[in-house]
Amino acid sequence: MAEDHFFMLSFLVLPFLYLIFKSFKSYNPPLPPGPFPWPVLGNLYYIKTMDYVSLATLATKHGPLMLLREGMQYLVIGSSSVAATEILKMKDRVFSARTVPSSVPLTRSEIDQLSFWADALSDNFKNLRAMCRAELFSSKALESQAHLREKKIMEMVEFLKGKDGLVVNIEKCVYAAVFNMFSNAFFSRDFIRLENESSDNPVKDILRGIIGALITPNLSDAYPFLSKLDLQGLRKKHREMSVRIHALWEPIVKERRKRPRGNLSNQDFLDALLDNGFTDYQINKLLEELVTAGIDTTTSTINRTMVELVNNPESMKKLQEELDTEFNQDFVRTSNLVQLPYLRACVKETLRLHPPAPLLLSHRALETCQVMNYTVPKNARVLVNVWAIGRDPSTWDGPSEYRPNRFLDSALDFKGNDFEFLPFGAGRRICPGLPMATKIVPAIIASLVYFLDWSLPHGNDPAIYEKLRATSKMIEPLLLIPKFRK
Repeated sequence: MAEDHFFMLSFLVLPFLYLIFKSFKSYNPPLPPGPFPWPVLGNLYYIKTMDYVSLATLATKHGPLMLLREGMQYLVIGSSSVAATEILKMKDRVFSARTVPSSVPLTRSEIDQLSFWADALSDNFKNLRAMCRAELFSSKALESQAHLREKKIMEMVEFLKGKDGLVVNIEKCVYAAVFNMFSNAFFSRDFIRLENESSDNPVKDILRGIIGALITPNLSDAYPFLSKLDLQGLRKKHREMSVRIHALWEPIVKERRKRPRGNLSNQDFLDALLDNGFTDYQINKLLEELVTAGIDTTTSTINRTMVELVNNPESMKKLQEELDTEFNQDFVRTSNLVQLPYLRACVKETLRLHPPAPLLLSHRALETCQVMNYTVPKNARVLVNVWAIGRDPSTWDGPSEYRPNRFLDSALDFKGNDFEFLPFGAGRRICPGLPMATKIVPAIIASLVYFLDWSLPHGNDPAIYEKLRATSKMIEPLLLIPKFRK
């Protein structure tokens, strides 16, 4: 009996002894500094409630390259332009893989074959990216979509004209316009009605559900041996939300497959996928990833810019004066926006203060390497805190203030070459939708500001909008009053 008890005790204790030994493994050069990790747990007590603001604060204590332990996993965070340069440029190849959250309901084989979560060095990933670049994000493709973007924008403007003097949830209006721009590029049809601005948006709820499953701290990520158990139900939630979002366009895919393929006069992205032999499953997963990654980030940047402009009347006035000088017509022609330096400066300043993905998506080290004279172990998860980089006082004067003028005489851009300013990332993993975002965001902002004046609802506490400025989520609805000015 005593031997049985000893065996059972050993069976329970030995794995923990192994984890303790593993957590104190030494490297030369040493691992990056960071808060003390408890055996087995690591720094989970930090990570559970930690966001990019807390990580930036922690980096001021431990340094621009910092290590946390997520249970059995290493988490490395770069919080300076120097760290970002080494991770995203000098060691770009080593960090070109992704750490795939356990909540993603795909097998490793499916990820490698049909997902943007695949390693960037794989042929399948390169082919997928090339396909999207050619059919969605190339200059030719974006030019062919210009009339659709202008049409959706003017529909939004006409809707807001009808709300003159009334309180409007501008966030919902922008979301509908952006989603319909994407859905027209994909399927040549709208999915959301602007008239439903005052009601809940089931499409938005589905996408937010998918994003929530991806970003919620997950024990299965900290302890991979728990992955199959899905203890928090996040993979199940992701799968359920995927079924719901696929149901939006599956009838369109089935109907489109019945059409004869060939030289169609007006091809959209779905036609291109069908012409290239994509299966229904491949189409579903690719479109899910594109809308999940693109719509929320685009709308948040537009909403953030409106918050900043409403809170900075001088900037709003200066932007309206620039638009009034350039335009004298019933719609804003998107091809003319490149001529507007102050509009570009306003967008850049919003992206500096409020990058749509403050920590970017996580990278994974393909092999053990050195960054800033520290060791980053193989398979470590690597984050770049572009929010902290955009507010670094050693780079930016008045880093927490909204000053579009700082970009008027600056060559800094967000295309991945200036590591002090990386809202879309850099290197092999730079956001593939950047060309589309740079068309949609300025066009919607220009139209909202050119055609309409904006004010806060009577009695609204300005502190609400200061909260909106300080966080990544629109924790309160963005309520504004439009007044037609053109």
